Amino acid sequence: MNKKLTLKTLATLIILSIATACTNSTAKPQPNFVFKNPEKPNVLAKIGGKEISEEVLVGDDKLAYMDIKKKEYEFKIGQLKKLLVERLIGEEAKKAGMSLQDYIKKNVLKGEIKISDSEFKKFVADKKIPEGQINDQLKQRIMGFLKEQKNDELIDAYIAKITKSNPVEVFFSKPKMSIEVAVGDSVSWGNKDAKVSIVEFSDFQCPFCSRGANSVDEIKKKYKGKVKIAFKHFPLPMHPDAKPASEAALCVNAEGGADKFWKYHDLLFKNQDKLDSASLEKYAKDLGIKEAKFKECVASKKFAAAVEADMQYGEKIGVRSTPTFFINGQLISGAVPIEQFSEVIDEALKN
Repeated sequence: MNKKLTLKTLATLIILSIATACTNSTAKPQPNFVFKNPEKPNVLAKIGGKEISEEVLVGDDKLAYMDIKKKEYEFKIGQLKKLLVERLIGEEAKKAGMSLQDYIKKNVLKGEIKISDSEFKKFVADKKIPEGQINDQLKQRIMGFLKEQKNDELIDAYIAKITKSNPVEVFFSKPKMSIEVAVGDSVSWGNKDAKVSIVEFSDFQCPFCSRGANSVDEIKKKYKGKVKIAFKHFPLPMHPDAKPASEAALCVNAEGGADKFWKYHDLLFKNQDKLDSASLEKYAKDLGIKEAKFKECVASKKFAAAVEADMQYGEKIGVRSTPTFFINGQLISGAVPIEQFSEVIDEALKN
């Protein structure tokens, strides 16, 4: 039995080595690249003696490139934090004659991490997880995630304390790439002359967009008079009710103005499980929109082309998911907390 398995394994390895050799011997011709040290900042290549800048090289794929740069930055920061734990807390552990893990458990975490019932319920409510879907297995996974999150927060706080008077020198920076985004005829909120312009691409049926809408509400309260917000429609193919909801929202805007649009916008995000035509009519009626006018507007698909134009524009500048935000051209992707928005907004206000 063992002999047969050995012979079979050997035969497989021989076949694979032959296949690999054949593949290498028939490799497709490649351009003649000559790799050199850069002659000038921001010049990445030369074609026919003409310089190719980073901007020209990236072209219209700015968002994809930015995503790669952000992942690289996050990876480096993550690795740097690991080294801080190993070296700074590790040094304290060594002086105490303890292992790193034992020292962290005793002096940083101060015992076993416990998650309260209220913390669990808040997480479920924030993530809008239906109660009927919560079983013992899911609850354990959520509790494990919350424990890990609290573990990281306590370690970060401890490192912050250690480095307060002895900062860590970092020789790489957070990537930035400004992308010009035209507001056009999009429905807007806020001071039209505000220094900070936020353009959001969103989908009324997307659960992450609902969380993004909560962040937008917080931004409105915190930065009233300092920002303007434009809403662009980007209904995804997997959400069949999103496109009709976008068209209905623009009908509300046509009949009731921007103020009614934003109120309708909030109603749609709060009732994502009820975006059928009857519900869309009810929400409009509740806001005082004339029923006959609304029905006529929706039935004629008056704003179908406008929604399609937003989608095409989003695709053109590289939007691939929702929600996607541009704050003075700086990209924020996903339903992130208000703190991440504030970091970019505060910097934009300073500049």
